[in-house]
Amino acid sequence: MTGPPHHGDRPGAEEGHLVRPYAITGGRTRPSRSDFTLITLVVTRDPGAGTDRLDPEPAAIVELCRDRAMAVAEIAGRLDLPVSVVKVLLGDLVDSGTVLVRAPMQVDTPDIRLLQAVIEGVRRL
Repeated sequence: MTGPPHHGDRPGAEEGHLVRPYAITGGRTRPSRSDFTLITLVVTRDPGAGTDRLDPEPAAIVELCRDRAMAVAEIAGRLDLPVSVVKVLLGDLVDSGTVLVRAPMQVDTPDIRLLQAVIEGVRRL
């Protein structure tokens, strides 16, 4: 026989204990900010700051992002939480100044004519 299902690193996910997403966010379904994407990078603002005043899930986010920037999708995956819940929690953490977020860098798309010329050149080979 195998053991109980693995619930990832989610705080409070010990055997038989499951916290509903709406309980984690206090019933909120939308973050205070709308600029979070799956690839928005998050990093803890003060790596030396304690997490004892935070609830378990926000504290886990702060710990995950303490040593390196991490994408929203990766945080959700590591904590086994829905992305929507992570976005709400991140909004709170940004508002309190606990974490910093950075939108992914935008890359300028090349000119279509240049791409067509490259494709035609490759076809001639």
